[in-house]
Amino acid sequence: MSQTTPLEDYGLIGNLHTVALVSKAGSLDYLPFTRFDSPTIFAALLDAEKGGAWSIQPAGAEGEVRTKQLYLPNTGVLLTRFLLEGGLAELTDFMPVKRHEQNCAVVRSLRVIKGTLTFQLHCAPRFDYARAPHRVETQADGSLLFRGLETADAHLQFRLLSSHPLEVTPDGDAVGSWTLHAGETASFVIEATPVDDPDFIARDLNHYTEGAFADTLSFWREWVESSTYTGRWREIMMRSAITLKLLTSLKHGSTVAAATFGLPEAVGGSRNWDYRFTWVRDAAFTMYAFLRLGFTGESKAFLHWIMARCEQLADAADLQLMYRVDGSPDLPEQELEHLSGYRDSRPVRIGNGAAQQFQLDIYGELLDTIYLYNKYGGAITYAFWQQICRLVDFVAENWQRPDHGIWEVRDQEQHFLSAKMMCWVALDRAISIAEDRSFPAPLADWHRVRNEIYEEVYNNFWSEEKQAFVQYKGGEVLDSIALLLPLIRMFSPAEPRWQSTMRAIEQELVIDSLVFRYHLDGGATDGLTGQEGTFTMCSFWYIENLSRAGDLDKARLLFEKVLGFASPLGLYSEQIGPHGAQIGNYPQAFTHLALISAAFQLNRDLDARHHRGDNRGHEFV
Repeated sequence: MSQTTPLEDYGLIGNLHTVALVSKAGSLDYLPFTRFDSPTIFAALLDAEKGGAWSIQPAGAEGEVRTKQLYLPNTGVLLTRFLLEGGLAELTDFMPVKRHEQNCAVVRSLRVIKGTLTFQLHCAPRFDYARAPHRVETQADGSLLFRGLETADAHLQFRLLSSHPLEVTPDGDAVGSWTLHAGETASFVIEATPVDDPDFIARDLNHYTEGAFADTLSFWREWVESSTYTGRWREIMMRSAITLKLLTSLKHGSTVAAATFGLPEAVGGSRNWDYRFTWVRDAAFTMYAFLRLGFTGESKAFLHWIMARCEQLADAADLQLMYRVDGSPDLPEQELEHLSGYRDSRPVRIGNGAAQQFQLDIYGELLDTIYLYNKYGGAITYAFWQQICRLVDFVAENWQRPDHGIWEVRDQEQHFLSAKMMCWVALDRAISIAEDRSFPAPLADWHRVRNEIYEEVYNNFWSEEKQAFVQYKGGEVLDSIALLLPLIRMFSPAEPRWQSTMRAIEQELVIDSLVFRYHLDGGATDGLTGQEGTFTMCSFWYIENLSRAGDLDKARLLFEKVLGFASPLGLYSEQIGPHGAQIGNYPQAFTHLALISAAFQLNRDLDARHHRGDNRGHEFV
């Protein structure tokens, strides 16, 4: 049986090592345990029957209960409210932020606000992506110890702590039912308990429901208050920033592309990828978003992660487009054939075979991150600069090679626009760093290659028929990746060929505020059938371009319309489907960082217009 809960009905919680998704019905349906890319112990999101879930819900009230989810402002603490004729209750879900991932815990506290209500709990873990059996043991303190059997991670187990008695079913699930009156509470915690770890200290319920709760609130509020951003849409931007932070590893400094794996780009389709890894591209843009909001600590931590990857390279060609959060390069792709998939979308994949693709654009995104850090975050060392020079020289020597492109097409390599424009970025940013820091560099050679790439894009990626820059050399396909050309400062918004490209994209790929990345029936393919929705990050790229071009009233209108496609909690997946629903892995970092970038630019341009006293908004900025 497939999952039927819409993605927009899920809230995200996390501890900066992993994340969980909680439905507004009170069911925790997704939890990789204990790291973003770990096997799940709950995966009902991908198979409601087999995947495993942990539900806390009103008993016997089907069809009679209304629910609402909200975050406590400026935090990652989630509240689910149950509204019934007989009363009102609140379920609080959070994960305490701890330094070490083996201290992973999920805290769930229920409180009846009004009336007398009966609730039921069902904790049904399914270890190793629901592939492994488990056993349950009752401990001396009354907690239940769940241990996975026949798993690769044999040392993994967890305790279930409860303020109310629970029973164990023949299947090894924990169940319970109780009645609470107004003012009464019930609390539950699952806590990772590594086998044979002498440093592990078991905690009691009070530690989590009182001390850990207060500490978690303080952590998030203090982090948000450290932002330097004071402009428009601050609450919305902070929600996106919190989401990005939840997807960023405290231990390693790397950011995963999305919280989930296997969620379809088209319901019922086969484009179901694992996004729980660190793409150099996505993480680079994420650091840009953090820097814009004043979160310099995150950019510094990611730069250290990048430095470690560069130091490990035997050759510049070995740079991968994605890694595990700890920097491991091995991401073998597998299909979980036993899971039915989200709304019967198969196969459900873990790992990602695209990690071995050759993609030139990642060098540009990497250099842009380093450039921004050097400019706003802190100076880089000469030793690191020598590593950077290896990458830049590689780009200078290989920029004319075909690759798989920024969209990771799997069937063939092409001379993609995305590769050429980001190779230009790599050279441009390296030149700027060298000049700013007076580092030794072959500047004459780099200048020459940068100019050659510019001429190549301007002349050979232009279609006279389309009157636009196209997806790949010699093609006639429009691609929203061209929206990045002014954003990376390769072309001015006033450039006639860019203005013509913008008009062509508006005619072919834009539907009001929603933007397709390209039409699959004409562009480079990934070898799979089916369609996809509009890419929300492309909508934000489009809006940022409108703002930079001075069309501020239209940019603001469309920006605020796209905000209406977020979930009720302000979360975005990768795409918006044909009926306006969230599709693709959820929530996705790239979408949230594109929101921050568009909002930041639009706010700045609106401020500039206000100070000029010009309400027309038609000048190029």
